[in-house]
Amino acid sequence: MNIPNLITVIRILLVPLLAIFLLEEQYSYALLVFIIAGISDGLDGFLARLLKQKTRLGAILDPVADKALLVTAFVILAVIEVIPRWLTVLVVSRDLIIVVGFAILILNDRRLQIAPTYTSKLTTVMQLLTVAYFLGLAYIQPLLFLQDYLIFATAFLTLLSCAHYLVIGFQALGKSSDGDNNS
Repeated sequence: MNIPNLITVIRILLVPLLAIFLLEEQYSYALLVFIIAGISDGLDGFLARLLKQKTRLGAILDPVADKALLVTAFVILAVIEVIPRWLTVLVVSRDLIIVVGFAILILNDRRLQIAPTYTSKLTTVMQLLTVAYFLGLAYIQPLLFLQDYLIFATAFLTLLSCAHYLVIGFQALGKSSDGDNNS
């Protein structure tokens, strides 16, 4: 266990705290936890590169921490009717499709490098901004006009990213394990 991985584990441990604050409608505290988690996400990656401590465990834990944080925030914010439920369904469905697709590839002996795509990174940033926006509504009243744009941009990127991963998955599934096509 190195320092970057420890920071990632701490981020995972912040998820229940975020959930409690959201369920108690303590949005200021939830926003603070969310910001701390976001900073820790950047910090663990920076330290892993700086200290040359990139690990397979870190490559797995980091996206798990991100997804745990985002899925928890989206689901609770939808249940308490802060964000549209349909957006949460898109966000969670995309993640489930990716996990199921990855499992199918593994079961079919297809090797894939676990690395987020540019579209996926952009989608994650947009989802993070969406959660932060809704948690910080009390502080950003002049920006209320952005709400619909943010929701639709997040939905669009989520769908685009899902489609991109489906294309990647189908291409990988269409190849034999030695790289030849199964035509």
